[in-house]
Formats: sequence, C-alpha cells, structure tokens
Amino acid sequence: MLNEENKVEWIVPIFLRFIVPQFLEIYRTCSKKSHRKQFACLSVIIADMTAPIFEHFDQSTLQSHWQPLLIGNGQLKLHDSQLICTVGSATEDTYHDAQIYDYALLRRRDYLWRPPLKMTVRAWASHSVEELRGTAGFGFWNQPFIPTGKDLPRLPRAVWFFFGSPPNNMALAKDVPGYGWKAATFDAQSLSFFAMLPLAPLGFLLMRSRAIYQRAWPIAQKAIGVSEKLLTVDITTPHTYELIWRQKSVDFSVDGERVHHAPCAPRGPLGFIAWIDNQYAIVTPQGRLGFGFIALPYEQSLTLDSIEIQPLEET
Repeated sequence: MLNEENKVEWIVPIFLRFIVPQFLEIYRTCSKKSHRKQFACLSVIIADMTAPIFEHFDQSTLQSHWQPLLIGNGQLKLHDSQLICTVGSATEDTYHDAQIYDYALLRRRDYLWRPPLKMTVRAWASHSVEELRGTAGFGFWNQPFIPTGKDLPRLPRAVWFFFGSPPNNMALAKDVPGYGWKAATFDAQSLSFFAMLPLAPLGFLLMRSRAIYQRAWPIAQKAIGVSEKLLTVDITTPHTYELIWRQKSVDFSVDGERVHHAPCAPRGPLGFIAWIDNQYAIVTPQGRLGFGFIALPYEQSLTLDSIEIQPLEET
C-alpha cells in the first residue's frame, strides 16, 4: 500500500512501466494493416454472436452466461428471484469480493459488448451511501487491473453506475467528488490521451495550482473520456437503472428519468460486471495515487432483481 500518496517520484515508474509499453504496443499493432483487418473481422463475428440478455433470476441457478467470482468472505445467493451479492465484516488487510461477470474465459479483444446497446438493471444496496463501504456497481469495463488468461494490465475503459466510499478518491471529473454513487464513463485508451502522455508528469505538478486546474483539467478530462454525475437517489430502495451506450455518447437514467448525458463514450468491446467489495483507489489530477482495502464493520450487500442487455440498431 502507498503511504505518502502525493510523492511525485511514483509517477515516473508508473509512467515508464505501464503507459509507455502500451503506447508502443498500440502503435505497432495499428501500423500493421493485416492486424487491423483481422481485428475488424473478429469484431463482426463477435457482434453477430452477442444475443440479448434477459435475466430475472427466476431459476435455481445462474444462467450459463454468467460467471461468479467470490474472494475472501464474498457470497452469492439466489433468493426470491433475486441475486444477493454479499461481503461480510472484515479487517483492512484482506480483500473480499462478490460478483458476476461474463468474460472469465475471454481475452479483452473478445469481450461481448460494444455500442450501441441498452442496459437496464433493477437493484438496491443494504446500506445508504453514507454507510456503505468499499466499491459496488454494475455496467461495462475492460477489467484493467486483474489480468485474465494471457492478458497484461491495461489502461481502463468503463461505462457504468459506480459507487465508491471514502477513502476512494477518483476525482477525474472537474468539480465532481471522487467518491459517491455516480453515473460515469472513462476511456484512458483514446488517441488524444496517448498524445498527452509525455506531459503527464509535469501536468500532475501543474494541477496542484487551483487556477491552472480550473483552466487546464477540462482538456485532460476530455482526453480521458471522463464524464460523471453524482446521483442523489436512495440506494437502499429498489430503482431501475438504465444506460444507453452509443458510439459517441451515453445517456443514464434512473426510474425512467434521464440523470446524465455523457458527451463521450468508451470504445468496445467491454465486459459486463456487477459487484460489491471492500477496496479503495486514489487517482487525482494532482498525482495522488493509492490503493488498499477498507475494514467492514458489518455485512453489506448489493441485490440484483433483473439485468437486461439489448444491442440496438445503428442510427
């Protein structure tokens, strides 16, 4: 765990170890026309294979589409046509997670979902935003931090409903807190982001000036495809959450009312995930970085009543 989260010297090793190799790999791949043709053909094949999902948890077992993942004291329970994802009380030195996802056996380039599509999830949590600990949510991402199969770590892409409690602090949207229950997009694999990478170490330092942050961070935020809205709904009561993911925008709704329009959208393919765990992450424009686990004083859960994912026609 990182103890002094504002040390500039962390930035350079991370930059050299992860960012630069990814940039070179993307450049080499894109420079080969044969690879581009292969990836395009693969995208068409996978898109044709992706069927709509209508999950109402009315069977005694999960549909074969889903893969469960339980770490530590995480539990999944089907009860009364609902899936309850639970983590129990825990100390801060161990990780606990309960989730379902649909990409366990897939390489990232073979993940199932890409725009345009509509996701509808009816869900609620056991505790309020003030009481829930760790992170929880549902939506689509590229699983950047835990390699699957032969995949290496990657920069994140996501479109989802996401909760993080303090000390989570991913304050990447200007004037939006780095914690809370949010509708959010993120794409750190865009060409504009890679174009700005050489300036990242200096940029972290400059963002510590409030005046520079106000003027310059919106440019960086656009480059990493971040758009967020802090939601004020009571997460302990059932709500229907919907996102419509298009090529260049995303609309988020709660109970049929649009709560956020994101003027940007991550590229596909991404995988679906619904989870609850006890981790935290710190990533700020000022270069503060941190990661760890949060002590849980009580059992907490995310209950899923239904999940629907429907590919849409191109418009």
